[in-house]
Amino acid sequence: MAKQEYTPPQRKDEEPEVEEGLPAWMATFADMMTLLLCFFVLLLSFANQDISNFRTLMGSIKEAFGVQTERPEDTFAAYSPTRLESKGVKLNQKEREVLDMTMKLRAMVEEDTELKRSTGVTADREGVLVRIDSSFLFESGSAVLAADAPKILAKVLNLLKEYKFNCVIRGHTDDQEHSGSLYPSNWELSSARAAATLRWLVEEGGINPQQLKAVGYADTRPLVPNDNEKDRRQNRRVEFLLYRHGSAKW
Repeated sequence: MAKQEYTPPQRKDEEPEVEEGLPAWMATFADMMTLLLCFFVLLLSFANQDISNFRTLMGSIKEAFGVQTERPEDTFAAYSPTRLESKGVKLNQKEREVLDMTMKLRAMVEEDTELKRSTGVTADREGVLVRIDSSFLFESGSAVLAADAPKILAKVLNLLKEYKFNCVIRGHTDDQEHSGSLYPSNWELSSARAAATLRWLVEEGGINPQQLKAVGYADTRPLVPNDNEKDRRQNRRVEFLLYRHGSAKW
């Protein structure tokens, strides 16, 4: 019987050396994860670029027109299409028209003390909303245009002629009915006021009737609760919704 060779046990000082630090594969894995993270961050930034620019544009418009605040006159130019585009906000032709119209309306309002008290201007991506206090256009409970109404309506008329935008004229009232009025309810009154305004724009201003619509909302869309006379007056208004051509809302 053959004898087995004796193999002495390996001593501890003869064990294979182990490199210090993380394994080599882990460094490669970490590099790959970092590159993937950068890749997805870039994708996200590209996807949100247009939205970010649009929010910048709309934020400027809201800041300029949405809140009644005291501003130096030179801040008016800060929201012009040229200034916005110089800051990296890209505007197409339709957006430029909407913003340009908004700026001209604001200039008109700022130049006229009476318009500043009676008119508000806001904007969105589709068009411009001009809101006028009904007391500057009509007597209480009446749908006959007041003597000074053409002066205010002429501002809207000039914009319609220049830009040829479509316009929805919306009549609004407060929640109080007018006893003894020719109109049985605020539905008839608000609709009659919108129609009278539309008729003036067509007959006196020569606007194509196909550019215009008139609708009455009575007291169904108040800006503020009808809790007091000040708020009721704010809810009594005529609105001009100026839409660019091709808008889905028109």
